[in-house]
Amino acid sequence: MDRRDFLKKTATGTVALGAGLGVAAAAEAKAEFKWKMVTTWPKNFPGLGTGANKLGELITEMSGGRIRVKVYGAKELVPAFEVMDAVSRGTAELGHGAAYYWKGKAPAAQFFSTMPFGMNAQEFSGWIYHGDGQALWDEVYAPFGVLGRPAGNTGVQMGGWFNREINSLADLKGLKMRIPGLGGEVLKRLGGTPVNLPGGELFTALTSGTIDATEWVGPYNDLAFGLYKAAKYYYYPGFHEPGTCLEVLINKEAYAALPKDLQSIVMNACKVVNQDMLAEYTARNPGALKQLVEEHGAKLLPFPADVLQQLRKVSAEVVADVAAEDELSARVYQSYNNFLQAVRVFTDVSELAYLQARDA
Repeated sequence: MDRRDFLKKTATGTVALGAGLGVAAAAEAKAEFKWKMVTTWPKNFPGLGTGANKLGELITEMSGGRIRVKVYGAKELVPAFEVMDAVSRGTAELGHGAAYYWKGKAPAAQFFSTMPFGMNAQEFSGWIYHGDGQALWDEVYAPFGVLGRPAGNTGVQMGGWFNREINSLADLKGLKMRIPGLGGEVLKRLGGTPVNLPGGELFTALTSGTIDATEWVGPYNDLAFGLYKAAKYYYYPGFHEPGTCLEVLINKEAYAALPKDLQSIVMNACKVVNQDMLAEYTARNPGALKQLVEEHGAKLLPFPADVLQQLRKVSAEVVADVAAEDELSARVYQSYNNFLQAVRVFTDVSELAYLQARDA
């Protein structure tokens, strides 16, 4: 083979190789991943359900249609409290819910939703994104083959709807209340009966007398559910949920099958929705509260100071007991509490001090 033939064949081979790589790249660019997202929320429910919808839409849009996400409300594909199982076994690639629903699977999961008298939304985001919260979250969910990421936050919630006034601790005794997570354990230790129900069942349970009280989220959602029709005493603050993180669950195998750019899109879409949901609640809650009180006659009341004091005391005991359940829970608690104690020093001289000065 002379030199000219060699160069010609080499060039032809190089072009063919380049064309092959180009075809492969184009094929990857056009690859379509059809994902399902199951949620713990009623279909299209304001804030929570629409937040899940927005996440699905963002992933689809940001990926140029390379990932197409179909969102299912609670019971459309699986029941609300089977979302974790569905994502874990690959029935769905994504799930949207709250980590405290999975306390029966992993006690430490509760730290990644909210803690009674714990961090607010801003503080929690600091722990997850710039502390070691995310690494610990990954460790807690590793046995289930899923990743958990923040994908929404309600901010400080309301204390709930009651069919009787709460004037003292005695009024909590015998109270049947829908209240999830560690808030439910606090109520139990004070003589009440916590009940865990999905959102879609709250109104019926309250009107039928199955429960005496319920907390849900706050005015925006409570108005949509018509809870003012079932109980008239509306208490604050939501000591049990001071900044509840809503999570997206991601099947690890499905995520690993994505090219790097699509993995980045999924993660950044979660961050967008995480901030957007908090902004939506901040914007929608004031008008909804005004409507509940002025148009629907809700009696807006603060929990008595002595009741809050006892709730705080018992909450600390409950959280400490969760930390003692296993070694991983202890490490998560230590990290959470260390961050809270450090950040509250600045919160006190910044957010708290400013709000006190503004409202003086």
